[in-house]
Amino acid sequence: MVLVFAESPNGQLKKSSFEAVTYGKKTADQLGVDCIALVLGSQVKDAAALGAYGAAKVLHANDASLDQLDSQTYTDAIAEIAQKQGATVVILAHSSTGKSIAGRLSVKLNAGLISGANSLPVINGTQLMVKKPVFSGKAFAEIALSSPIKIISLMGNAVKPENIGGTATVETVVVTVAKSRIKIKSVKRQEGTVPLPEAEVVVSAGRGMKGPENWGIVEELATEMNATTACSRPVADSHWRPHHEHVGQTGIAIRPNLYIAIGISGAIQHLAGVNTSKVIVVINKDPEAPFFKAADYGVVGDLFEIVPRLTAAYKKFKATR
Repeated sequence: MVLVFAESPNGQLKKSSFEAVTYGKKTADQLGVDCIALVLGSQVKDAAALGAYGAAKVLHANDASLDQLDSQTYTDAIAEIAQKQGATVVILAHSSTGKSIAGRLSVKLNAGLISGANSLPVINGTQLMVKKPVFSGKAFAEIALSSPIKIISLMGNAVKPENIGGTATVETVVVTVAKSRIKIKSVKRQEGTVPLPEAEVVVSAGRGMKGPENWGIVEELATEMNATTACSRPVADSHWRPHHEHVGQTGIAIRPNLYIAIGISGAIQHLAGVNTSKVIVVINKDPEAPFFKAADYGVVGDLFEIVPRLTAAYKKFKATR
């Protein structure tokens, strides 16, 4: 059986959960077993919706002590369910939550772990061959999982969620939850926009913007394209933009379908966090900017002229659709 942990912060299922269930369903089909989803906490809404993405059944650990993330208690709960259900494969999203759980879960279940997979596994006897990017996305490694229980964390946007129209029953399960050693005083979440790891379109800018007062043209383009905004590290360090928008090796690694870089030179640390984007568009007045070497499309020119024209062109394009 393939068990998929579906994240549901604040009771809402995430896009990454639908991606993980789609991935779990396709993996289960190869193995000839069922795909079962697991949700944690008392606030989960519409857990049955996971059935549309391939879950044959949804297990709901309806316990208020699991409403807030604690990687230790979450690990214990997932491990207990995996063992009770006889899961041979456990799928997680490669999110901040997944990263905090995966290693612990691997030790708890004595399971092999591949973190940050970006393609479906290939069955090789009792092994699962899984591909993942390495060396900051400059190469790919194919790794064999041969342990009795296998854990895979899935990169965001690596698999498109597929609504196949199925249905799933929701079964309440009881788990043993030890008292947490962490006391949560408050929780602050980004509201109003698609989180960067889940965004399909990202509009990002750097020091070429010259100051935070000029960010309006970036936000206008992002709004028109229904995109999430991001920035380079110097911008976040200068407090022009909030740190949760910082993408790169030392910030958030993202994998959008479209990444537009405005006024960013393309230092190696920044490229390491965005170079797995499917399409990269670079706008920079310096024709020698390193980012152009990684770009699929590049525009050389003054961003203060180009970005407003790009926004106007996109508005005109939308009006004709």
